[in-house]
Amino acid sequence: MKILVTGAAGFIGFRVSQLLLARGDEVVGLDNLNDYYDVNLKKARLALLEPSSAFAFRKIDLADRAAVEGLFATAGFDRVIHLAAQAGVRYSIENPHSYVDSNIVGTLHVLEGCRHHDVGHLVYASTSSVYGANTHMPFSVHQNVDHPLALYAATKKANELMAHSYSSLYDLPTTGLRFFTVYGPWGRPDMALFLFTKNILAGQPIDVFNYGKHRRDFTYVDDIARGVIASMDTTATPNPDWNSDDPDPATSRAPYRIYNIGNNRPVELMHYIEVLEDCLGRKAEKNLLPLQPGDVPDTYADSQSLVDAVGYTPSTPVEEGIAKFVEWYVDYHHIRL
Repeated sequence: MKILVTGAAGFIGFRVSQLLLARGDEVVGLDNLNDYYDVNLKKARLALLEPSSAFAFRKIDLADRAAVEGLFATAGFDRVIHLAAQAGVRYSIENPHSYVDSNIVGTLHVLEGCRHHDVGHLVYASTSSVYGANTHMPFSVHQNVDHPLALYAATKKANELMAHSYSSLYDLPTTGLRFFTVYGPWGRPDMALFLFTKNILAGQPIDVFNYGKHRRDFTYVDDIARGVIASMDTTATPNPDWNSDDPDPATSRAPYRIYNIGNNRPVELMHYIEVLEDCLGRKAEKNLLPLQPGDVPDTYADSQSLVDAVGYTPSTPVEEGIAKFVEWYVDYHHIRL
């Protein structure tokens, strides 16, 4: 198939593109290469994709309506995996306008491209942050998610609603995936594992929020990428049993699906740090701080719907995943432990 991957220079988009190319698909990777974090890291990811004759890169900002329309009009995509977004809970408090431009306007342009050019299935990234003020664990896609705690989460909830409207109006199959704390090699520098590793190696303290009492459903990037591709291969269909008197938020009479994609095994943040310390052979000095605005104490994914639908089976424990991250990190930065 010919597949558009938006955010192809990003952490997850890069790995999804690699796996698609490895199985023989043709990939067009779109990214605007913005400077939210080190552009050289994004270019290094692209450098591993570009040698493939089945990969083509397009530097386009999704907020550029004409450019996105032109790409869809000339490319003829069979499927679209939409991973490009302005990420980060805390940055959405500092710079809210960029989230509307990237996550809402950009997603509208993707939906319009899919609608007008017969794309067979759109898979797009949502986030566990949409659960917001929910406290019932594990988080289930069958729960209502109308109380986001940060604008980032609100824009991702908006994406789910926008996708439903296009599935309903135009019979466009859409699948939204709520990612849970993805980590691994080639990760984003603003993420906790990257920041912890950098500071521990520099002999500097690490900031541990909520006094270390977080639990997170840390999910290794390869497990995520395989789940994304399996979801793309399983086209969303209507739920014939959907009932408006007792509506299931994860399905619809339209070809629309929402799934959690997590490890289904929450890990104590302090254990996560201990594993990192073991891999680095160094102890961290911890700066214990209160809960950050917009953050939630715990995340825990009920991924059973995705298991049932596509056979999703996350298999990477944090001990293995963190070791692979550290191996990549010291190699990429030319560090000798």
